Amino acid sequence: MATGRDGDDVAESLPSTSRELYKDPDDGRQRFLLELEFIQCLANPTYIHYLAQNRYFEDEAFIGYLKYLQYWQKPEYLKFIMYPHCLFFLELLQNANFRNAMAHPGSKELAHRQQFYFWKNYRNNRLKHLSPRPLPEPIAPPAPVPSPAPLPVTSSAATPALSPMQFVSTSGSNAPKIEMRNTGGDRRKRK
Repeated sequence: MATGRDGDDVAESLPSTSRELYKDPDDGRQRFLLELEFIQCLANPTYIHYLAQNRYFEDEAFIGYLKYLQYWQKPEYLKFIMYPHCLFFLELLQNANFRNAMAHPGSKELAHRQQFYFWKNYRNNRLKHLSPRPLPEPIAPPAPVPSPAPLPVTSSAATPALSPMQFVSTSGSNAPKIEMRNTGGDRRKRK
């Protein structure tokens, strides 16, 4: 039979670090990720139905945890959420009537259907409420640039340089036109 003195020996044999406050080795990163994953699971009505069927919503500690998770609605945490419907369902889960209703398969199907229709029509509904943007103002054409003054003509014995346009043949030239299409003589029909 152990005496009270033996229990004191066990407490003294523990390292001093266990008596100090617990310090998370990764500064809460693991907890953050777990809570983020859990709260995003709440975007699935089937998962909420699972929680209701397994009586998680009857546990006061779990209800307290759901209340604690409302900090995810703050802007500094909101940016990490991929499925915004989870916040809507988190808000609904604060109501006991909703928690009880989600135990029934019909309620789960209704929530799932409403979520589907929201996603289906989200873009069109959003575009209806956006104010139309005015058309941009037409840009005035740039002012014409005055041509530079002509160079003075000097009479010199040298012949003037030819312009590149003078090398282009005119439309009335007798140069043969080379047609690149069907040069092989193969005239099969294309389908």
